[in-house]
Amino acid sequence: MIQQNPVCPTPEWLLRDQLTEAPAPVVVEWLFHEDSLTRRLTRLSNDGFSVRPLFEGWQRLRADECAALQLPEGSEGWVREVYLLGHDQKWVFARSVAGRGALENDGLHMDELGTRSLGELLFSDRAFARGPLQICQYPASWLPQADTATGLWGRRSCFLRGPLSILVAEVFLPSVWRAIDQSADSSKERR
Repeated sequence: MIQQNPVCPTPEWLLRDQLTEAPAPVVVEWLFHEDSLTRRLTRLSNDGFSVRPLFEGWQRLRADECAALQLPEGSEGWVREVYLLGHDQKWVFARSVAGRGALENDGLHMDELGTRSLGELLFSDRAFARGPLQICQYPASWLPQADTATGLWGRRSCFLRGPLSILVAEVFLPSVWRAIDQSADSSKERR
């Protein structure tokens, strides 16, 4: 479980058209890609994709999460933190949250996902609509201690189904950018 740091300033989550200084084009392309990240990582890893759960349970949501889910500050919700792996390498840290009342009334069992990707579930259920993608440089103190680093790009979006909103945040770790670069280099060599 991530330790909450009350002195950590909340980052400014930005839509694509709000960027004043854009990261490298490949980073922007991955951050704002609308398709399932699970599917993209599965392709990138040549089917060597897996999920490693870190934490699942009820806890108080961060202020930025409450705001995104339109919940009162300090609300409790279900939190799921996982690593998305490529060939057993940590590529992405993902944190998904949903408000307690909406989740309990919806019947979605996020607590039963285990090593299944939440993205796989959300993109296979046509009842879910995805809200706009927002990005930020994710606060280091919000990352698992083993991967605490500054300047990592993250993205988030809300998936909506009726009154249920699930906020999914995905932070791209340095190893995924190396894999993306290697894949691009391999593609150039095959031409």
